[in-house]
Amino acid sequence: MASADDALLKTGDKKAGKEGEETGGGGKGLAATLGLWNGVSMIVGCIIGSGIFVSPTGVQEKAGSVGMSLIVWVASGFFAAIGAYCYAELGTLIRKSGGDYAYMMEAFGPFWAFLRLWIEAIVVRPCTATIVAITFAIYMLRPFFPSCPPPDGTVQLLAALLLLLLTAVNAYSVRAAQFVMDFFTTAKIFALCCIIGTGAFLLCTGNPKYYDSFENIFEGSAQDVQSVSLAFYSGLFAYQGWNYLNFIVEELQNPKRNLPLAIIISCSLCTVIYTLTNIALYTVVSPDEMLASPAVAILFAEKMYGAFAFVMPIFVAFSTIGSANGVIFTSSRLFYVGAREGQMPRLLTMINKQTRTPLPAVLFTGFLSLLYLILSDNVFKLINYTQIVYWIAIAAAMVALLWFRKTMPDAPRPIRVPTIFPIIFLLGCIALVILPIMADPKEAAVGLLLILSGIPVYAIFIGWKNKPKCFDASMDKLTIFCQKLFMVVDDEKEE
Repeated sequence: MASADDALLKTGDKKAGKEGEETGGGGKGLAATLGLWNGVSMIVGCIIGSGIFVSPTGVQEKAGSVGMSLIVWVASGFFAAIGAYCYAELGTLIRKSGGDYAYMMEAFGPFWAFLRLWIEAIVVRPCTATIVAITFAIYMLRPFFPSCPPPDGTVQLLAALLLLLLTAVNAYSVRAAQFVMDFFTTAKIFALCCIIGTGAFLLCTGNPKYYDSFENIFEGSAQDVQSVSLAFYSGLFAYQGWNYLNFIVEELQNPKRNLPLAIIISCSLCTVIYTLTNIALYTVVSPDEMLASPAVAILFAEKMYGAFAFVMPIFVAFSTIGSANGVIFTSSRLFYVGAREGQMPRLLTMINKQTRTPLPAVLFTGFLSLLYLILSDNVFKLINYTQIVYWIAIAAAMVALLWFRKTMPDAPRPIRVPTIFPIIFLLGCIALVILPIMADPKEAAVGLLLILSGIPVYAIFIGWKNKPKCFDASMDKLTIFCQKLFMVVDDEKEE
């Protein structure tokens, strides 16, 4: 007779399965609860974070002129939209959560998929959540310490509280996480609309001083390709998140319809908002002032809103809350899918039958983010190192798309992208990899080493098949203990 612990390792009871059916999950896997608006707010919420409030300075510095800067913002949005369009084909062809990881697994096998999973799940995503949380804390504290830095440790403490809160929300309920995403997406768009509306009003007044930045609009434009390319690098950083919906495609209702629609709506909306925001900023902030102030939105508010300027850092803080929530939500699903494929600990594929959330995966994501917060002095540099890795991974996904065209020619494709689009996007990704290598070979080398660090982990925990029995027994005991602690079951197994 099987023991109670053995039963725990298999699945939940019939009552729990019935509850899963009522939630729309059929008792297995993650429930498909995300509608079209949830998908749009998820992408917009992930894209619009702190980037739009700090990237204008970087774009202006490298572009050299207002005209070239605006071209970079529009072109970056167009480039991201092409990538998102290509990902729509991948997401409806390989209908598995996990995004790039799932595509690498199907196209190139477990080893390359694991390397993608390793760098994304263990480094990039948790670090991103940490950076966004720190940004939240800095802007949230600014109204209280307008002329001096906050006390030591205050920023880290507030960032930790945000990470703990968002981890708790994502562990408690998918619907609660959706509400947080929807609410703060609305708040951040409202903040940007305030900037856009103010800029439009100022331009309509006809006062010449608001048009100063637009005189000789291309004067001082960067002449070398490398500088313009680095401007695109800064612009594309603000658009990161356009592919996050593919990581949770199994939870999207009617993905054949809703995935491409969500991508088209969100990318178009972000491009329009970003471009209009920059135009509005230039009506008040000169290019020279923008270069001197990385927190350009705060400078804009101080010039225009006077005593009410404190609202801008609050709205920026709201923006980062939505972004951090999106990172934690999608990252936990990446762990979940990796565990389901046998490339992460089995515990991470388990679901709490009451909340229908991958509780261990959510908690592990939060734990890693807090760990990087402790090491926050080096996190910013670490994120810079991983940018090259990010674009290598995106390029690999485009190669996978072209590879599927050859190996799966007759597979049903609800969306079939013209071949020219993945080719153009692939060439752009290659450029975004090569140019940083030319600019700073040391940082590029560190980024590549981060990828290679996953090789010994793969060799020991996945490639090594004949492990000692005591190792497997210890892992099973640990898994059972955590199952009891978190009340989770392996929802993918048949009863």
